[in-house]
Amino acid sequence: MQRRLLLRIGGGVAALWLAVAALVAWDAHHELEELLDAHLAQAAALLVTQQAGSFDDNDDDLLDAPVLHRYAPRVTFQVWHQGELVLRSPNAPTLPLGTRTQGFETRRVDDQMWRLFAARGAEADVQVWVGEDLSMRWDILGAVLRSLLLPLVLGLPLIGLMCWWVIRTGLQPLRSMTQALNQRSAESLEALPEPAQPLPAEMAPLQATLNALFARVRTLLESERRFTADAAHELRTPIAAVRTQAQVALGACEEAERRHALEATLLGCDRASHLVQQLLTLSRLEAQGLVRGTCCDLAALAQRQAADLALVALERQQNLSLVADGPCGVQGDEALLGVLLRNLLDNALRYSPPGASIEITVQSRSLGPWLRVEDSGPGLPPEALARLGERFFRVLGSGVDGSGLGWSIVRRIASVHLATVSVQRSESLGGLSVSVQFPSA
Repeated sequence: MQRRLLLRIGGGVAALWLAVAALVAWDAHHELEELLDAHLAQAAALLVTQQAGSFDDNDDDLLDAPVLHRYAPRVTFQVWHQGELVLRSPNAPTLPLGTRTQGFETRRVDDQMWRLFAARGAEADVQVWVGEDLSMRWDILGAVLRSLLLPLVLGLPLIGLMCWWVIRTGLQPLRSMTQALNQRSAESLEALPEPAQPLPAEMAPLQATLNALFARVRTLLESERRFTADAAHELRTPIAAVRTQAQVALGACEEAERRHALEATLLGCDRASHLVQQLLTLSRLEAQGLVRGTCCDLAALAQRQAADLALVALERQQNLSLVADGPCGVQGDEALLGVLLRNLLDNALRYSPPGASIEITVQSRSLGPWLRVEDSGPGLPPEALARLGERFFRVLGSGVDGSGLGWSIVRRIASVHLATVSVQRSESLGGLSVSVQFPSA
């Protein structure tokens, strides 16, 4: 960043310097031309005035003007009277200097470029030419440009040095932050310390964002560590149960005892498989952002899930019903929404006694699609309601096996769909009522 800033600022300053130098040179050249042209015109006017009336018809003598200055060879003039040269400077030729009788012209005379001005005298037969060597003009222009551009040439390195110093001191907080980040270990997720001097306005949001990122990563790592520890603890129980039942089956002498142990082993395997499946689902959801799925029918999805669990309800002699006004479109992932519905129905069937009623309601409201699953079971005390959604939390004394992850999965799926989950006691059935409000499409 420092190199880019330095190159850009230095290049900009250099381009500006060149533009200013070109403008100064053009303006100085223009003004010099105007000034020296005026000098020529003034000199010619002076000669015309001096020579007015000084010529007669019999004057045939040619006069050479004296050399009064060391730059005199760079200035030349001629005075013609009646077509004859009567006055000239020592460096002037004997032929006419110019071709015009009035005004300015630039002409080569004797392999030398001259800037000439022609004028008529007071008498019509008097012609005056005054000229200057063009090399003198370039010498004067060079002197003017040296006085103007030399300070700029000397100042350009100083400007570059100043830009380098300004950029280096301005980027010092960024270098300090980079050094602090390089010195941190991979396990260090603490917030960056506050610098001794206040950060620039451009860097303060960067440090705040980095600290927020460290906090999120730290929270995520702590959650993963806790999740791993809890998962290992939960898996230990069904594995130990399977091992125990396998040992019982090996040591059983009677067929009935062996068969009972093997059936318990299968139940333990099913429980472990269900726990692993829930863990994998929750792990995928933790890494997933907001869902941008397609539009699916929530009522049809609820009908399919209810049909899949109808046999379980019949075995428990439970009444499973669905109330829907009609198709209810919701924007989301159909597979994830199916997992959400299945977990809600599975919890309602598991924790409701035989003969209980479970009712699913799907409606299209002004706020968006709305889903409710309620049962006529015993419900939950307020302290248990407050803890719903915690990983591996199960209500003690319910007598129902479970992983304690179903509610975590439900809340996570609702979160990635920007839906809100509310739990309360059912007013109509008396048990638990779970409502999911989806956002309007």
